[in-house]
Amino acid sequence: MADVGQRMEGEVSSWPDTEGNIVFLVEAETPVERRLLHDWITANRPASPDCDVTTIDIPSDRSEARQAVDMSLETRLAAGDDPALAPLRVAWLPAERDGERSARLVDLLTFRNPRDPGPTWQRWLTMTGRQDRWHVITGEPARASELKNRWREKVGADDAHLAGFPQFVARQATLALERAERQVIGSRYKVPRLVREEMTERLAFRAGIARLATELRRPVTDVMTEAESDLREIAAGHSPYLIDISADLGRLAFSQAYDRDIRYDRAKLAELGELGKRHPLVYLPSHRSYIDTLVLRLVMHECGLPPNHVASGDNLGFFPLGPILRQAGMFFIRRSFKDDEVYKFVLREYIAYLLEKRFSLEWYIEGGRSRSGKLLPPRYGLLSYVAEAWREGRVEDVHLVPVSISYDQIQDVSAYTAEAHGAEKKPESVEFAIKYLRDLRERFGRISIGFGDPISLRDQLGAPELLPESGNGPTLDLQKVAFEVMVGINNVTPITPTSLVTLALLAAGGRALSVQEILDALGDFLSYIGQRNLPSTADGACDTPAGLVGTLDALITHDVVDCYSEGNEAVYRIGPDQYLTAAYYRNTIIHFFVRGAISELALLATAERAEDSKDTIADFWDSGYALRDLLKFEFFFPRREQFADLMAREIAMHCPIWEEVVTDGDPAQIRKVVQEYRPLMAPTVLRSFLEAYLIVADSLADVAPGRTLDEGRLLADCLKLGTQYLLQGRIRSAESNSRVLFQNALRLARNRDLVDPGAANLGQRRRDFAAEIREWLRRIDGVDAIVASRLAGLLD
Repeated sequence: MADVGQRMEGEVSSWPDTEGNIVFLVEAETPVERRLLHDWITANRPASPDCDVTTIDIPSDRSEARQAVDMSLETRLAAGDDPALAPLRVAWLPAERDGERSARLVDLLTFRNPRDPGPTWQRWLTMTGRQDRWHVITGEPARASELKNRWREKVGADDAHLAGFPQFVARQATLALERAERQVIGSRYKVPRLVREEMTERLAFRAGIARLATELRRPVTDVMTEAESDLREIAAGHSPYLIDISADLGRLAFSQAYDRDIRYDRAKLAELGELGKRHPLVYLPSHRSYIDTLVLRLVMHECGLPPNHVASGDNLGFFPLGPILRQAGMFFIRRSFKDDEVYKFVLREYIAYLLEKRFSLEWYIEGGRSRSGKLLPPRYGLLSYVAEAWREGRVEDVHLVPVSISYDQIQDVSAYTAEAHGAEKKPESVEFAIKYLRDLRERFGRISIGFGDPISLRDQLGAPELLPESGNGPTLDLQKVAFEVMVGINNVTPITPTSLVTLALLAAGGRALSVQEILDALGDFLSYIGQRNLPSTADGACDTPAGLVGTLDALITHDVVDCYSEGNEAVYRIGPDQYLTAAYYRNTIIHFFVRGAISELALLATAERAEDSKDTIADFWDSGYALRDLLKFEFFFPRREQFADLMAREIAMHCPIWEEVVTDGDPAQIRKVVQEYRPLMAPTVLRSFLEAYLIVADSLADVAPGRTLDEGRLLADCLKLGTQYLLQGRIRSAESNSRVLFQNALRLARNRDLVDPGAANLGQRRRDFAAEIREWLRRIDGVDAIVASRLAGLLD
């Protein structure tokens, strides 16, 4: 048994290619397995008098007594003749169905595991001649002296201190067999084995524990005991059986709710699979629904790829779901462990170990499900652990894979809108899970997955020795990496029929539209989408009456849209109390239109000041940067230089000579540049956010400057003020009255030092903040006027 990953690739059912004495290390849990292996040795043994063949039992990785290695192995290793050690086991296979050998949900329901049949089932399979249901697996042998040298190197032991060496040999035998068995069952089942044993015996791990013990002033044995307990709490335990079952469960869970055919680029995923053979991959999906993990797992299973190690909060670790998910590859992390140095060390080491072994990781970089439809700001914790493993030279490179998981509709959105109105999030539980799965019996449309181009950590961060320590927060370089991931996710998020239709109906401001009016409203957007070659699944669903009615009917089914058909034509509008739901779907795509919306408002602001300006082009960029700063907690903006370049290209799509026009400084001509836009985007894209910001700004202005703010109370007061403003007509978008949007507005206010009492001139600066937002909203009204004129036929 040579080094794992080097000489561990065993031949299947062939006699070990070695000379001299052979000791077969036999993994057998039942008399049937022992008989099959004995018969195989007898049938394949070469007729050589110089070859002494013996067998020694070792515990399998399924055994609960991994440390209980037979004393005969210890005695044989001490004999001094340096035999070849060859691992041997029986692999049991499921019956072939539809060209595949995988466990199915029916096996779970009948309490059978075809990959680990009980003794009675084994006897039946062998007695009935089902020879396709088992294989004898041999791992490539290694000399005892080779393994002893590796053991010394790994744990720093000398010949006088080889305690644990027999256990090490047994573990290497198991790992060799795992690699050999994968030649039979496929790379889909590449999963780590004996993780806790492998990690805790490492010299570097033990050195880290000793260092921690010194820092914490605790005995080394106590810290090691705690670390082993933490590792048991964290580590996933993959089971090939549950890898298959979880894929079947995934199909069953959403087979009624969504089309079975998930949209994704199979060639792209195959390329990622090949890249994963050379470098560890970290899949970073968007997080919109509880079923995201099942969806991504299913498509990887379909493509024959091994499951990712999925990081999750321990809120999903409840019985019986938690143990099942852990065996399917999920590992659970405490929600808070800031001051637990031992736990942080173990988690960091576990991440590094998986990367070293090239096991793919997966987690939601947003940290939770988006309640608004837009991506949340990235969380850096696990990403910093990955960067640290690379900086320490444990891996040559790591590739981060942006992933977008999109749905036509999701059932989670009703809970999101309730939370946006101030309701508390419901805790996860068995009852919660059952109700969630039961509700998936309704139809929600199709699922699409987009895989972005992988991002090389080495290319992004440069030389490992130049990467600074992370300290108490993410480095600037790491923040840039996270930004690239978020942009990558946005870039492969498809524009769905649902998102386009809700965009059009929300822009109508509560007015019902006919099918033709919706088609007219979407016409410019569809042209723009085609011009920019944006990802879309809306082909045929929003550009013909029949396709559009199908999309509207799907939204009517879930009460998002109302239809009135008693007149001479059917008209449609957002349903009562469904504005936040509609806004959620719209917000999944508005990042594609933000640049256009900002440029429209910046042009109008420039036109207003043109007559008194000495440099109108500078005024334009100042206005664009000011709006970019105002919205920096809502959208992912690139650095100023790249932002300016993208803005310039955006405006040139509508008016190629715009810079000349703005430089000339004629206010009327600058306004005409805005009138050239097809479509006009600011009212549709930015109004709800700025109106939410206005509600927060006015609420802050009403607070005495010396009073300490209670954030929860302020947000509750904002909901009440928003309702008042909506009833008075002081704001137009019902979706702006959202706790989620208020929280981002408050982040901006805190960033501008407008929250905490004691700041200089606080009252006046709060009023100025509200006035600034009103100015931008007034300009949005100006764009709305252009839209209204265009609809009335007053402009071409």
